[in-house]
Amino acid sequence: MNVVDPHNEATYRVIEIPSTLADAKKPEVHILAEVERCGYDEDSSFAIKLALEEAMTNAVRHGNSGDATKHVTVRYAVTPEMCVICVRDEGPGFVPGEIPDPTAPDRLSLPCGRGIMLMKAYMTDVEYRANGREVRMVKRNPQYRPKQSTRRK
Repeated sequence: MNVVDPHNEATYRVIEIPSTLADAKKPEVHILAEVERCGYDEDSSFAIKLALEEAMTNAVRHGNSGDATKHVTVRYAVTPEMCVICVRDEGPGFVPGEIPDPTAPDRLSLPCGRGIMLMKAYMTDVEYRANGREVRMVKRNPQYRPKQSTRRK
């Protein structure tokens, strides 16, 4: 197994799936297994699961417009320190700042439009790249404590 470094995207694991909602669940199994192995607490695991589900749904439905001939690429690195997930679609992209506020009174009753808000609420950092075709999400592990050096000066 190759070593992943959350600070070096060249080391990330990669999963490419057909752009369908059924296939969109596949990366979750691998990522959450690593999250558990790295000792994330239940709240952090839930946050990662929810944000990943939202990102994958957005990539399939909105980015790729439900076109099963297109693909969604997930690149990720999970370490005891942090979990980094990048989800990229093959769509035209979008401008995140132009997405309407789902908490505005005229939008509260709509059944959609909360994915970006949820990702930002549950993850430590969320950024859009490639003209909105890729979202990069980071969740820092609150349980992580760097090992102290035992060397004396």
